[in-house]
Amino acid sequence: MRTIGVAERRARLGRQHFLIKAGRSVEDVATGLIGLHSSDPASVYLSVRSRLAGATQAPLEDALYERRTLVRMLGMRRTLFVTTPELAAVIDAACTKVIAETWRKRITTMLEEQGVTTDGAAWLRAAERDTMAALHEHGELAGAQLTKLVPALSAKLHYGSGKWAADVGMTTRVLFQLSAEGAIVRGRPRGTWISGQYRWIPTDVWLGAPLPSIPTQEASATLLRAWLASFGPGTMADLRWWTGWTAKQTTAALGANDVEEVTLDDGTTAFVLADDVAPVRTRAHWVAFLPGLDPTTMGWRDRDWYLGPHGPTLFDTNGNAGPTVWADGHVVGGWGQRADGTVVYRLLERVDAATKKKVDAERNRLTAWFDGVRVTPRFRTPLEKELAAG
Repeated sequence: MRTIGVAERRARLGRQHFLIKAGRSVEDVATGLIGLHSSDPASVYLSVRSRLAGATQAPLEDALYERRTLVRMLGMRRTLFVTTPELAAVIDAACTKVIAETWRKRITTMLEEQGVTTDGAAWLRAAERDTMAALHEHGELAGAQLTKLVPALSAKLHYGSGKWAADVGMTTRVLFQLSAEGAIVRGRPRGTWISGQYRWIPTDVWLGAPLPSIPTQEASATLLRAWLASFGPGTMADLRWWTGWTAKQTTAALGANDVEEVTLDDGTTAFVLADDVAPVRTRAHWVAFLPGLDPTTMGWRDRDWYLGPHGPTLFDTNGNAGPTVWADGHVVGGWGQRADGTVVYRLLERVDAATKKKVDAERNRLTAWFDGVRVTPRFRTPLEKELAAG
């Protein structure tokens, strides 16, 4: 069994994630990373910027809203991703459909337990039908607009207790359900490129056809193969964490692919595709300022080989990554923005003079790219908050 050490893993990361050599297009980047995390809308633009030479916001907006060669969807671990329609169909079958089934059972039970209706399943089906009818009639609509058109969406469910109690409208719940089932997608935001308030539109209208139906086992095998091509080697823990799958589903997807077992430096068994066992080396030196929730930073469950001891400083308490500074395949610091939009950073490890010069140059390029726009990450981390307040 071949050993793939930390140095080789870092070389693979730089090559596979377009950090040594830039991608050819936004679609190229989104495909190569399987999806771009979109829980924080600005992260998508910043992730593309780090991997596409000279990228502004325009190519991504064109792909998302004009050519529609990319789509924003609910994916792995109930997380928003921007990916291609082809991969969206795979993710939908391999991951999202299960989320939809679980969510439907939960909502119908709550509707009955809280006295909204005596038949939660029928109530939810009717609300979904009326919501889809409104979208087909009126086109892209925001949640508030839909609530005015569909009376059922004004109903509320009670969550929590004590000071954590809240009444939540059914608009969010019904739209989540329809999104998880692939019936609707998020269209244009109501604001600028940093806005997370999206309009909704039927998938078949937005993309010209519904997402293709793919058998779950076939989709799972395809998704696992794509992950290993982009992120391998990965452990069973990495695979299950990233996909949100059970051990049974993960094992079956591995068995459906031609994979090889390898050993990591710490003796852990990991997997690569059978045609990807050749050693990977690089002499290239690179730096990158990656955003919070970047696919690379969030790509594995076991992160010591590229994150070191910096997790408590660069992640929030729920495991969400903040903005990070990278050099040659590992995290060396973090960054943030001051009130005037200026990018500031702090190194958490020593780097040589040549690397420090590259870091400073990239910081200046990123400040110019923002052009005065300040982005506050949705999930704030200790170092980012400290830098932003400085």
